[in-house]
Amino acid sequence: MTTTAESFRAAVEKRDLGALEELFAEDIRLYSPVKFTPFEGRQMVMGLFGVLMRTFEELRYIGSFTGTAETSADGQETPSEILLFRATAGGKQIHGMDMLHFDEAGLIKEFTVMVRPHSAVQALGEAVLTGLVADGLVPVAAEH
Repeated sequence: MTTTAESFRAAVEKRDLGALEELFAEDIRLYSPVKFTPFEGRQMVMGLFGVLMRTFEELRYIGSFTGTAETSADGQETPSEILLFRATAGGKQIHGMDMLHFDEAGLIKEFTVMVRPHSAVQALGEAVLTGLVADGLVPVAAEH
């Protein structure tokens, strides 16, 4: 049986937005390294993933860790998985982690992305903001 994390990884690697959408809880919260407040709700997170799919180049997952962790939203300990990745964005090499927290149905209810180095975070932030504005998901003067 394929886990949600395995399905997520496969969907991202195939750039399959339809398959991704089926894995997200309706009230998903995504914590980004370039924005203080989370992206909230499946519609907004799907819009963000559309931008990310255009922004990340050569994305590949290189490892994973499975366990449990408290979520930011409610402090409840839930099944969780960390997926390690490498990618390029804006000409910068990125090393990062996707931290997935699952609900009772196995859907992703909370998602945190961490990337390094700082120069890559800056390049990623600029590229993502440009994409979100171009797609009409955030106003032109939005802070990130």
